[in-house]
Amino acid sequence: MGGNHTQIKFILLGITDRPSAQTPLFVFFLLIYIVTLVGNVGITILIQVSPSLHTPMYFFLTHFAFIDICYSTVISPRMLADLLSEDKTISFSECMMQFLTFAFFSTIECHLLAMMAYDRHVAICHPFLYVTIISSHVCWQLVASSYLFAFLSAIIYTWCVFGGSFCGPNRIDHFFCDEVPVLKLVCSDTHSSEMVIFAFITINVVGMSVVILLSYISILCTVLRMCSTHSRARAFHTCASHLMAVASFFGTKFFMYLQPPSSHRSLDKMASIIYTIVTPMLNPFIYSLRNKEVKAALVMCRSRLFNHWQRKKVLSSSTCTVHVN
Repeated sequence: MGGNHTQIKFILLGITDRPSAQTPLFVFFLLIYIVTLVGNVGITILIQVSPSLHTPMYFFLTHFAFIDICYSTVISPRMLADLLSEDKTISFSECMMQFLTFAFFSTIECHLLAMMAYDRHVAICHPFLYVTIISSHVCWQLVASSYLFAFLSAIIYTWCVFGGSFCGPNRIDHFFCDEVPVLKLVCSDTHSSEMVIFAFITINVVGMSVVILLSYISILCTVLRMCSTHSRARAFHTCASHLMAVASFFGTKFFMYLQPPSSHRSLDKMASIIYTIVTPMLNPFIYSLRNKEVKAALVMCRSRLFNHWQRKKVLSSSTCTVHVN
């Protein structure tokens, strides 16, 4: 491979090299991708049309669902195409753009999970100040700052991963252009790049995890001081869905990115599948099935649609009767 990056092409080895397994995997992951799109678009529409869900928590959840759609779309279509294609080559610029967008949306998701934890902290620990602290203006500021910081982080990540010299093997042992498998192909010294990446991942992943941890420690202390058992149960139930999303996302992140490069092994692909493909599909179900407000809004919307359909049916029948007479 030459020094001119525009001429470089990589080969993505994908999830498996067994031809017999590729078609079943294509069908399986296509279904997951469809469910991801339908689930996240559905929860976004539900929040928009339900006045009861026009709160800061669901404002963050709308952005979370949007990021899940983008996050999954960066990875899934290319992976699905490679499962059915013999030509798995990807150009340097395509690989770099895939990693850039992946890093961007992944970083935003970390920040959004921290914002949602802080929102729950204020709602439970400072309920009388909630409207003042988590105002609409503050929500927009938090989201805008996360998008900006994620963009800057993604640029730095991408420069560190793709800024070196590629002059050896071109086979990426992964199903998308991720940091670890791409860095293995760099001929120049990557120590400084790895240190910068590690520092930013520590800020984004560990930093946001600390925010979440501190928020929930404060929530736990407040809940344990509550006299009513019902109030305790309600507070824990409010946080349950968010904790499930945090566990699935940050658990695999820690496994993938906060271990030494020499420790990476075949389980990395499985961990990557969980947080890039499976988790975006599960999040809408986590937030809908574990959340009474979302379920109530869903029932209300279904009732409205049914009543609207019934009125249209009655009007249509009345019109037909008038024409017959």
